Amino acid sequence: MALGLLLVAVALGLLLWNLWEAHQAQASVEELLPQVLEEIQKGEPVDQGDDPAVPDPVKEIGGQRVLGCLSVPRLGLTLPVLAQWNDSLLRMAPCRYAGGLNTGDLVIAGHNYRRHFASLSKLVPEDQVEFTDLDGVSHWYQVEAIDVLEATAVEEMVAGDYPLTLFTCTYGGKNRLTVRCGWLES
Repeated sequence: MALGLLLVAVALGLLLWNLWEAHQAQASVEELLPQVLEEIQKGEPVDQGDDPAVPDPVKEIGGQRVLGCLSVPRLGLTLPVLAQWNDSLLRMAPCRYAGGLNTGDLVIAGHNYRRHFASLSKLVPEDQVEFTDLDGVSHWYQVEAIDVLEATAVEEMVAGDYPLTLFTCTYGGKNRLTVRCGWLES
């Protein structure tokens, strides 16, 4: 009986930790998003310098290096996207995992927090996705495929001819829900 109570206490602790972490992520987005949108609306070109290794405009906003803003109208999501990823940054906002806008192979990772990528599974082919870079240029995509990949399938995650890929963990973290997007035909 004591072991059962201990296990219930551990499960409750994990639930509370996950809820706190999701709350912190939402607070980070709510703080950063207005600053990113303000920078985008200024419409001032971002100076990338002469470094050809810098594929996309990146700017420090609110103490973070930001790539732009992702909007998924069907889900009511508008999120800042950080220019690089690590575990700490991913807890704040979705992050560029690989590739870039200008190279046509941008991969964005996000946690499955309710305010981040938890609802990606509700997307269907032909849903629209917009990415606005810091120069104020909107890039429009449409969902072409939704896959579930193993957590270790890193090469599959970045492979393919998709200009935009979004991914998050499935519940339990065993696999990755992957949304592949092509250019929106006008």
